[in-house]
Amino acid sequence: MAEFDDQRGDRQRVRQQIRAAFDRAAEDYDAAAVLQHQVGAHMDERLDLILMQPERVLDIGTGTGRGAERLVQRYPRAEVIAADLAPAMVARARRRVGGWWRGAKVPWRGRRHFTSADLEALPFPAASFDLVFSNLTLQWCDPATAFAEVRRVLRPGGLFLFTTFGPDTLHELRAAWATVDGEAHVNTFVDMHDLGDELVHAGLADPVMDMEYFTLTYPDVRGLMRDLKTIGAQTVTGGRREGLMGRRTLAGLEAAYEPFRTAEGVLPTTWEVVHGHAWAPETTPAQQRSEDGATTVSLDSLRSSVRRS
Repeated sequence: MAEFDDQRGDRQRVRQQIRAAFDRAAEDYDAAAVLQHQVGAHMDERLDLILMQPERVLDIGTGTGRGAERLVQRYPRAEVIAADLAPAMVARARRRVGGWWRGAKVPWRGRRHFTSADLEALPFPAASFDLVFSNLTLQWCDPATAFAEVRRVLRPGGLFLFTTFGPDTLHELRAAWATVDGEAHVNTFVDMHDLGDELVHAGLADPVMDMEYFTLTYPDVRGLMRDLKTIGAQTVTGGRREGLMGRRTLAGLEAAYEPFRTAEGVLPTTWEVVHGHAWAPETTPAQQRSEDGATTVSLDSLRSSVRRS
């Protein structure tokens, strides 16, 4: 029991660190989050291919609310809940989406639409949402815990649409750091095939996974590190050293990154973006579980009741 309590305490501290990092990043986030905005736009395009009109939508990890704004425009009659782990991000989303919502004269229905929420412990009842939308949030979570929570809050036939980062993300920076010291400076990211397995294990059906690569370029390492800090993407690992980077360490990192410089004179950063979606089966989790504890999913009933392109 003591070991379990220690692990739970460690996880809570990690979540607090992540929350604090994104609270600090909120005011300047949009200026640096070019990739996040582009990936969010790609997610919105994918919704063109899915024939559904959800009544209740959750945008978890909404950040400054760009995704929620698109969801409101796409589903004007739906109740859209914009939620984020960081309260400062929720405040930014409220200003962005709330202003659009009132300007568009979309009825508020007297419900709360902005809240702080953790994807690992969603503060919503079971079977609350027809669509859970999550853009580049899962990488800050334990996937098994997050998927179980998504499964719990999805209504039968509901859709989970998400993006996250794959293992090739920031591989140049990881390689450069490896020549400087032996500490963990870059987060490790889960392979999309393992994520697909976790989706099935959580009781979600018909998972579809694919990925795309983005390359962002910088004139120097300082610009990259500045952007990572601005978007709140600091590493949260046991080996992370506290405090500012010293001049000698920065010089070593710059020298180690230099072999990656392209013929155009810029430093590339690779981002592997994993896209995934899965569906909640037409039965509730309680109905799925047999007496021996096994979980079954009827894909035929799912396909017959949910229209897809």
